[in-house]
Amino acid sequence: MGPVPRYKAALAAVFLSLPGIAPAAEKTGGAILPDDSAKIGENRFRSPKSYEETLKFYRGVYGPRYTRRPIADTPAVKAVHIENPDAKPGQWEGLNVYELKNEARIFVLVRKR
Repeated sequence: MGPVPRYKAALAAVFLSLPGIAPAAEKTGGAILPDDSAKIGENRFRSPKSYEETLKFYRGVYGPRYTRRPIADTPAVKAVHIENPDAKPGQWEGLNVYELKNEARIFVLVRKR
């Protein structure tokens, strides 16, 4: 396999990086949200996925460098905090993923400017 496969891979990368061609993930403060998340308040979103599926989504998006810690585990509420080690002013410094009334929700904590 000569330069043709490398050329195709490079071409695909260019097309995927162009706006309007690649599907853009919704972001708040730079934090990536699951597709079809619904805004329910300032920096608060309802995930279309279950709590466990939302946590799995974030394990794939933000790897082990982003520390996680449980912040609630009661029959009424389950919650995990994900910390951004590279937070800058105006960007997300943490995510709280929680389950309330059988809905997965996400609260984006944005560092003040």
